[in-house]
This record gives sequence, C-alpha cells and structure tokens, in this order.
Amino acid sequence: MVVWLLETSGRAHRLRYPYAPTLYMAGSRQALRAARRVLDRLAAPVTCTPVLRRDLRSGDEVPVVAVTVGSPLAYPAAARMLSRVPGLTVYTCDIPTPRLFFYETGLFPLARCAVACRGDVIQEVDLRSRIEDLEYDLPPLTVLRIRPDPDGLPDDPDLPVPHPGHGRPGRLEVSVDGETVVLDGDDPADLVRSLQRMLQRYDPDIILTEWGDAVLLPGLLREAARTGQDLGLNRDPGRPLRIRRPRSYVTYGQVVHQAGARLLAGRWHLDLRNSFIYAESELAGVLEVARLSCIPVQDLARTSTGTAISSMQLRRAVQDGILVPWQKSEPEEFKTASQLLLTDKGGLTYQPLVGLYEQVGELDFSSMYPTLMATYNISPETVGCGCCPESRVPEIGVTVCRRRRGLVPQVLDHLLARRAYYKRRRRETAGSQRALYDQRQTALKWCLVTSFGYLGYRNARFGRIEAHEAVTAYAREMLLRAKETAESRGFRMLHALVDSLWLYRPGATPADYEDLARAVSRATGLPIAVEGVYRWVAFLPSRTHPGVGVPNRYLGVFTDGTTKVRGIEARRSDMPALVVRTQERMLRRLFRCPTLADARAALPEVLAVLEDALLRVRAGEVTAADLVITTRLSQEVSRYRHNTAQALAARALARAGVRVSPGEPVQYILVDAGARVPRDRVRPYGLRGDDWHYDREAYATLLLRAAATVLEPFGYGEDRLRREVWEPISAPAPAAWRSPGRCGRTGPGSGC
Repeated sequence: MVVWLLETSGRAHRLRYPYAPTLYMAGSRQALRAARRVLDRLAAPVTCTPVLRRDLRSGDEVPVVAVTVGSPLAYPAAARMLSRVPGLTVYTCDIPTPRLFFYETGLFPLARCAVACRGDVIQEVDLRSRIEDLEYDLPPLTVLRIRPDPDGLPDDPDLPVPHPGHGRPGRLEVSVDGETVVLDGDDPADLVRSLQRMLQRYDPDIILTEWGDAVLLPGLLREAARTGQDLGLNRDPGRPLRIRRPRSYVTYGQVVHQAGARLLAGRWHLDLRNSFIYAESELAGVLEVARLSCIPVQDLARTSTGTAISSMQLRRAVQDGILVPWQKSEPEEFKTASQLLLTDKGGLTYQPLVGLYEQVGELDFSSMYPTLMATYNISPETVGCGCCPESRVPEIGVTVCRRRRGLVPQVLDHLLARRAYYKRRRRETAGSQRALYDQRQTALKWCLVTSFGYLGYRNARFGRIEAHEAVTAYAREMLLRAKETAESRGFRMLHALVDSLWLYRPGATPADYEDLARAVSRATGLPIAVEGVYRWVAFLPSRTHPGVGVPNRYLGVFTDGTTKVRGIEARRSDMPALVVRTQERMLRRLFRCPTLADARAALPEVLAVLEDALLRVRAGEVTAADLVITTRLSQEVSRYRHNTAQALAARALARAGVRVSPGEPVQYILVDAGARVPRDRVRPYGLRGDDWHYDREAYATLLLRAAATVLEPFGYGEDRLRREVWEPISAPAPAAWRSPGRCGRTGPGSGC
C-alpha cells in the first residue's frame, strides 16, 4: 500500500507499506478443495490457514480458513473467484481494500506516528496517537482553494451563486496562504499555466474547490490535454487521477444526485459542493469522521454518514475477530398483519394545538435513538435472543440479550461520550477553539442520527428490521412516560415530536422546567434537557386544512433571545432570497417583542416590512439573485409530462447544451408564469441575458404566502394581506412609469 506522511515541518513523503489482506471461507471439504483450486489460478501468492473466528449472531467461535492474499491488488479478484464456488461461504471479502488495510493494521487517517524505513519501504510503525483520543493534533496542512468567479457574482454570500455549468464560463479565484489571485478564463491555456505555477509554488496538501468534481477540474483537465500541458494536480506524478462517474439515486423518497469525483494521489481534493459532511461540519468535521471511520479523507468527504457509521462497525468486527458476512442475507422475520400493525409504527408524534402560547418549555431527549440503542443493548445479534426471556421490549414483546454487549452499542458508547465531551468543551471555549469543537460534535451528531436509520436499511451489513422496531418501541414508551410525568406535575402538553415535548403550566419558571427535566430523566433513565423556555411560540396550521396542526411547523423565541423556526419558507431551499429575507425581517421584528401583546402592537411595523418588499417588486428594484428559485429534478427531463417550472428550466438548459441529471438543482426566474407558450414562463438563471425580466404578480404571491405563514396566527391570512396590502399598491401605474425602455418591454424588472 502507498502511504503518504507529513512531517511536522510540512514535508511530504511517499512510502510503501507491505500488506497482505485476509478474507475467510467456510464450507464442506469438497467446497474447500474447489476453492484451493480456484486460488491456484490467482496471479498472487496465497496462504490458507485454519483458524477460529466468532459468528456474529451466536457469539460462538467457528472454524474457518483464513485466506491471506499476497497482493492488495489481487484481493478483490480472490473474493470474486471464491464467491462463485458452490457450497462455499465467504466472509470479510467485500470491504474496500484501503479500509481493510486500516482495520487490520490498526492505523487510521491522520494518525500521529514514528516510522522506521528502509529506502521507501516501511519496516515499523510506532503509533503516537490513538483513534479514541479526544484531543489530537493535526498535521500542518496547506490548503489551496479554487472557486468560480463568474460575472455578476452577488456581493452578499447569502444570495445564490449561478451554477458554473449552467452558463458562460467565468474566471477562477485561487486562494492560498492569504494570497488571492483571479485567473481570467478568456485564454484557457493561460489559465491552466497560471494554476500550474501556483501548484508548483505552494505544493498544497488540500485542493479545496467549489464544483470541482462536476465542472472545474474536468474543464481544466480537458484544456490541459488539448494544449499538451500537465496540470500537475497529483503530487504523485506516476499515478493517474481516480475518476468516479456521477450517479442519481433515491433515498428516503427523494432523488439525490452525486457528482462524479476527481480523486488525487498524494494530496486531497475536496469539493465543497459535493460533500454533505463538509457542508454540515466543515473540514474539522470531515477529519474527525475520517479518523473514526478509517475511510480515506477524499472518499469520506463524498460518502454518507451512514457509510461512516457502517465502517466504524466493520472496524470493530474485524478487530474483535467477528466474521463479516459477504452480503446481508438475513430476511425480515415473518409477521402477521396484526403483528406488522403493532410493530411498524415509528416514532410517536402528537398533533400540536394550533395557536399562540407564552412561557412554554421545550424538553429534548439528547440523541434519543442512539442512547436507547446503547442503553438497552439493541443490536442485530442481541434482538430476539433465547437466553433472556425476561428482557422484553415494551409493546412489541421482542427479547433483547443482556449477557453480551452488542456490536452496534459498543460503537455508539464511544460516539455518545465523545460528542458529549465536545459539546461541553464548546461551552467552555471561545473563538476558533469553540468553532473546532462545534464542527466535530456536529459531524458526530449526523453519524449518530444515521446509526438508527441503518438498523432498518435493507442493505446495511449489520442491519435488522426487528432491531429498528425495538428502538422505536422504546422511544414511544419513553415519550409516554415523559408525558405522564409532566401531567402528574400539572403541566399541559401542547405538542410532542418523537424526542421533544412542548409543555405549559401557568406561572411555571425556568427552575420548574429544570426540575421537571430531572424527574423525566429519572422516570425514563435517559438524559433530557430543557432546550429553553419560550417568551412565546406559535404552532402553525396546515395550508390545506386550516385549524389542523402540522407537527414540524412552528416558530418561537426563547427568553434568552434565541429563536427557533421549523417548516416555514425561511427554512426552505426552494424559496427566492427575496422571500426568505422578507420573512426573516418580519420575524426579527416580532421576536423582539417580550409578550404576545407587544407582538400584536408591532403588527403595523411588520406589515410595513411586507409592503416595502412588495413595492420593490412592483418598481423593479430587485436583482436577479434576489429572485432565483432553486429546485431539484425528480426524474429525467424527457420524462416530465407536465410543464412544471423546473422541467421548463431544464429543457431550456438542454437546448443550450447543458444536461441536468435527476437530483441536480435547477436555478430559474419566473418571467411570465401565466404565459400561453410554456417556454416563455421561466428563464434559467445562468442564461438570463441582459434583457431579463420577471413576473411581479408571481413573486408578490410568494411574498404574501410567506407573510401569511408568520401572521396567520395574528389574524392575517393570505386573502386579507392581498386585499389590504398588495391590491392598494398594485393599482395601474402612471403613464410615465409605463413607458417602454430601450429593450422594448414595460413594467418592473424590464432590465432597462
């Protein structure tokens, strides 16, 4: 295996580590003899050794044959050949080789170590850090950042940036060591040479890009090949770039697009626009999860937290001598219809009581599902055991083993303790240290969230639907216990959502809510904390069924001034910045009010915010970036039967030679939402041109709906806002205002 090390001075070394990966096989004598004949055809030395390893389900040691392959490159081929032998069971055979290297050697990404070498071959490694360390030093990493610098880039970072692949190519902005250079794209050959000089000068450890996987690096590499230049992205000149194709897939009912990857040798390429973990927790979070999961950093940045938690479980299994099944082959146990109705319920959700309330306390269980899995030892091999008939899951009656610790809880124990430590250190520190701990705990939060989902994921290596159902059964029981404890102390429950409760008691103080949290923790055995006490909170109704509450749609302000909003336009990614900012301005004014009476008195000021935005829309005083709507394609463009806005925008991009795949975002502006010719209704943001204009009525409607979301609890629905605010200011304009501009169009947003 090729291993790259950085000295504390920053000097990089390319070394080789002798490594022979191992897989395991079991079967009849005839099957084992056939397997040996197959291995003789392998173009690498192979050693077969009888050993004992543990079976995951029973916990017993079973006899297997360890197959040690003398070349890491031949390991996948050996696994494929053995998997075709009739009657042979193969274990620990389909783990990516770099991860298996880490599992078997005990090394991990970013490990601090001392190395003895002979030439460029590693002879011995002395680890100076452990994967469990809570505090650890990082190597001195030089970061070179590349991002598009297109014409018309908005000055405000909150405004949407045009997708560089959906419009004209622009310039590149390159930053390193405090130096920023803008490279002009008018002559692509000069751009390649300039970037090449910067790579040679700084020799960065990380190339951090925006849209690097999908647009920037493919374009730069094409231009370098066309002009016969070597861009020098790889630090290892003898290795080609690793390229992964883009793909679209469905997860949790949504279509997701993952851009193809450009992976480097000797340095890392991380694409900010192609990494969920980076987007949520930045570089510190990526490195934290890479260390714990033993997934190389470039791969980890482009994978899911579910894959990371699965890798942590695989590492534990390999190091504990547990046989890892080749494929998940255990089906869900048979259930009658009545059993299915009983067990497959999910988390418990109460319908909120719609309205405005003051002095409401919110109590949240901390990492409820992972904590339940660790507390009650819920793991695929512990659920349904026959040795502990007395330990049964509430409501569904499934047994859970108490005699041996499950694989999944063993992994979660450390993650829960680790996140609690980082959250405590975040409270105790400030500045860059506080940001570091926050990024690490955020990354761990997402790993813990997906640890529960992977129990029920059909392809999870250590998943089992009965374990998934056991967790939700315990969660329902704990929420009911919390409700009963609160009501026994005179609190009224206004809302409950899986692991959170909103409670009210006249005259209750923050100390009363803290005392209640301690009582709930005693009753449930789970940690629960007071998220805060609201000055006031509004539980919002459904748009289609007024008066009916929506579980995850509310807004409120805590007594310390912090705010919380869920399920409204300000939280949606498909809303124009104009709408989001207007709603946020309205909320900021309301949230300054200490009581509901004050909030009602402030309504004229809040309505003035809406009126100001509507006047800007009418007068054409909004920029294109303010009006961009971003939605994702749910299918191939050719499969859309109706002329939805995103389909029309994607077709316009296709006519311009830009292909948009399912799951990819499409940016567009509504130019004439009611046009009889469908292609005249929207215009892609990247292709808007100098003569762009917009549909004032369509954007006014979006503003009115967002305002109604906030103001409906105060008696201002969309119809009333349209009647009292929009219609008076949208009367026909004077003739001078209606005069055509040089583009020949009239009205707001004519671009003239």
